[in-house]
Amino acid sequence: MSAPRPLRPDPPRALIVSGLGAPGGEARLEELEALLAPLALETVSVLAGGREPLPPPAGFGALVVDGDPGRSATPEWLAELESGLGGGLALLALVTPDCAGESTWARFLGVAAGAEHPLGEWFAKVTLPGGILERLPQEFPVWDRPVALEVAGGDVVPIVSVSIGFAERTVMGARRVGRGGITVCGLGRHPGSLGRDELRTALARAVVAPSALSRNRSLGFGVVGYGPYGGMGLYHGLAASATTGLEMIAACDSDPSRRKAAEQEFPGLRPYASVEELAGDDDVDIAMVATPPSTHFELAQLLLAAGKHVALEKPMCLSVEEADHLIGLAASNGLALTVHQSRRWDPDFLSVRRAVGKGLIGQLFNVETFVGGFEHPCRAWHSEVAVSGGAVYDWGSHHLDWILQLMGGFPERLVAHGHKRVWRDVTNLDQVRVRLTWADGREAEFLQSDVSAIRRPKFFLQGTEGTIAGHYRPLRFEHIEPGVGYVAEDSHHAEAPVALTLARYEPGYGITETQLPPAPADRYGFHRNLADHLLLGEPLAVSPESAREVVALLEAAARSTDEGNVPVVLTRP
Repeated sequence: MSAPRPLRPDPPRALIVSGLGAPGGEARLEELEALLAPLALETVSVLAGGREPLPPPAGFGALVVDGDPGRSATPEWLAELESGLGGGLALLALVTPDCAGESTWARFLGVAAGAEHPLGEWFAKVTLPGGILERLPQEFPVWDRPVALEVAGGDVVPIVSVSIGFAERTVMGARRVGRGGITVCGLGRHPGSLGRDELRTALARAVVAPSALSRNRSLGFGVVGYGPYGGMGLYHGLAASATTGLEMIAACDSDPSRRKAAEQEFPGLRPYASVEELAGDDDVDIAMVATPPSTHFELAQLLLAAGKHVALEKPMCLSVEEADHLIGLAASNGLALTVHQSRRWDPDFLSVRRAVGKGLIGQLFNVETFVGGFEHPCRAWHSEVAVSGGAVYDWGSHHLDWILQLMGGFPERLVAHGHKRVWRDVTNLDQVRVRLTWADGREAEFLQSDVSAIRRPKFFLQGTEGTIAGHYRPLRFEHIEPGVGYVAEDSHHAEAPVALTLARYEPGYGITETQLPPAPADRYGFHRNLADHLLLGEPLAVSPESAREVVALLEAAARSTDEGNVPVVLTRP
């Protein structure tokens, strides 16, 4: 059986030419470099003025031109560019108002700039789905000064529009030229507008060889460890079914009743009693391992050896040694390996990360997170050390990942304190506290407790200019059931986004408080990113290296508690 390798070819060399009537100078060039940075391209950047000769496009697989190159676009240079496009070069042209209908550049593109519109919030609407707009929302807001495009060439296809005075005006168009292609965009003019996720993704894709974008197909998705009704198997099946480019085709579970449930929930699905059977199905491209943590290493190893891309429920595995082996095996076989760190897409965490990224609390120097209460821990495998890895491996997989995402860099030292005082029928610790410190003095703490009758805040972040706190709230569903009366059902407190308060100190005034709304939900963001990675070559949202860092902290925390709360000096993985 041949391994289903990622479908994108090797990244092209990219040339960025900016300063051609576009605003911003060096800052603008840095913004364009950041746009392409996730693609791991070899990038050459030029800040031009529209007069000096441009670097020849030969030798580049992608070209970004920010503005109208004017006289610098000599007939010889344009002829060389035309030849490059025919051979597969991808051109992204960001137009400025001076790219008028009579300019040489506008005639070459087949698109001229119309009027530039005032700065404001505009809604970009996808008018032709697919290609660089695959798996993006059909409409998304941008804060920008859009330039309307006047399509002059008959082979230019409008792909994105904005409504201006209730009239739809094209702001992005595309055309194929031989094996290559041109994308022309009138968005991304205002500083910071290129930071909008949807626009940034579309423009970054425009520098990928168009032939790669035309090879989209559905990837067969299988779940190993389907589980009980309403569990992770159902969730992953729904996610795959809702994600363009993925198709839920197989499920594996040793329990016949669970296999039957999978068939009922996904008609036509192929049920397997063993992972070896699923691994032998050539139509399964991606295997999602949703079994207890102690089984992750063995199953992932088997599936990678069988040529499957592998996604694992958190944590990746129980030790750094295991993580290194899996990462090496995936790399040597040209396969994707990732971990379903689903809480990275939680609306409250996204809001916290946004606030920190925008500097709303200044320089972040302390992060504290908490989960728990005072109640009997679950009596399933989650509470058995030999299967789960221990208390810290459960919620700690999410919370320590959050901390790493927020703080950046890897901590220098860790110490964990554990307590076993109340719940004797399970082997997990009743409470575990993990403290992290960085070389520059920053610190963080994660506390998980089943003996905390008053809950601490889920999030507590301190910066040099303010603080963010988010408190849990009860999640209760109440209704009147005929023949029964009042019925109340409580859900786990960690399932609902918390209310976030941002408090800032203003010199000479005092403390001001703001409520931070949760970010828009992105329920299946992990699965969409996995499809984008395999079909379009985009970076994994959860790289195996970042998942390995979490495993390193979990393993160090378990060692610290096992050895009597000893400090552990960490080495960056």
